[in-house]
Amino acid sequence: MSRKVRGSLRHLRVSVAPPHWPIPRKERVWTVKPSPGPHSLTSCIPLGIILRDLLGYTATMRETRRVLAERKVEVDGRVITDYKYPVGLMDVIHIIPEEKYYRVVPGRPRKLVLVGIPPEEAHLKLLRVKRKTTVKGGHIQLTFHDGRNYLIRVKDPRNPVEAPYCTIDSVLFDLKARVILEHVPFEPGVLSVVVDGRNVGFLGRIESVQQVFRRRDALVVLSSEGGIARTVAEYVFPVGREKPLVTVVPR
Repeated sequence: MSRKVRGSLRHLRVSVAPPHWPIPRKERVWTVKPSPGPHSLTSCIPLGIILRDLLGYTATMRETRRVLAERKVEVDGRVITDYKYPVGLMDVIHIIPEEKYYRVVPGRPRKLVLVGIPPEEAHLKLLRVKRKTTVKGGHIQLTFHDGRNYLIRVKDPRNPVEAPYCTIDSVLFDLKARVILEHVPFEPGVLSVVVDGRNVGFLGRIESVQQVFRRRDALVVLSSEGGIARTVAEYVFPVGREKPLVTVVPR
């Protein structure tokens, strides 16, 4: 379980910041508290910290704010000017002047790390289905892990063949066209990556799923050439069948 972070509404002490943030723990008293956005405080890194501490493009937060104000950074295809913007799992960061692209992926020793990706992959993003609901008219609405909603119109609400998606399934999403390109179900045989817990960053194939009560609490066993990992379904992110659909592990 992630450590609970407490603080005021506007300020955050370094001593209680999430442990996966790449910030020095004894040099400062205060750090950046993320703005409300697509990812929660415990599952994100503020964009300002990424530019200053992870990528090293700036030396101070004042310089970082100036760079963002000049509209030189995009996240998921959108220009972001807020240094507190929460960047999380599978988000794509574009440094416009240098034409460099990075994806936020699970890894070690920290929960979230950056990996460089080619430009042709920058418009693709893996999204995990967090919630599936029926809305007015019998249509299906999917809510993904980054807060994004996607409406699927169905012809027959009693037989919604257009929406074969379930919670914990993943989809390959085109950020430019805003359409689903491919569906990756949560089932044995599928290649998945562990995004939280003791085995974070482990990439392997699902061997078995033992569900007793809720789907997200099911016990999942994954295997790879490097060994075996056991975790709960809530920490599993399907990424492809034969190989990952996009870059999901540090090289």
